[in-house]
Amino acid sequence: MLKIGDKMPDFSVANQNGEIVSSGEFIGKKTVVYFYPKDNTSGCTAEACNLRDNYRAFVDKGYNIVGVSKDSVASHKKFAEKYDLPFTLLADTSTEMIQAFGAWGQKKMYGRDYMGIMRYTYIFDENGILIDIIEKVDTKNHSAQILG
Repeated sequence: MLKIGDKMPDFSVANQNGEIVSSGEFIGKKTVVYFYPKDNTSGCTAEACNLRDNYRAFVDKGYNIVGVSKDSVASHKKFAEKYDLPFTLLADTSTEMIQAFGAWGQKKMYGRDYMGIMRYTYIFDENGILIDIIEKVDTKNHSAQILG
C-alpha cells in the first residue's frame, strides 16, 4: 500500500468514454483517487453521488476526482450517465492500477475469503505526492472526510 509522501504510481487506463487517461495528466492539480468495488451497488452509488453532490466544493478547492474500479468502460459509462457523475471513472479491468496503489486485497463476505478492491481513497498534492489516505470510507459522507 502507498504511504504518505509516495509519488502517484504511473498508470494509463481507459475512462468511461474509452479515452486513455495517464497519471501525468494529474500533475499540477490536487487529485482525489478513490477505489470502489462495483458500479450500481448501494454503497458505491452512495459514495459516487455524495462526491457528485459536493463536486463544486472540490473544484473550488482545485481538486480533480477520479473513481476507479475493475468494471468495464461500458459499465462506467452507464453508471456515470445514470447518476450524472461529473468526474472521471477509470476502468481498470486488469487490476494493474488498483494493485499499484495497494487497493487490492483479501476480503471476506458470507464467510468466504476472496481478493477484491479495497474501498480506499488517496489524496495527492499538485506534484503527485500522496498527502492523505482514507481507509475507512463513509460512503454517505465521503466528501466531508476528504474536504475536512
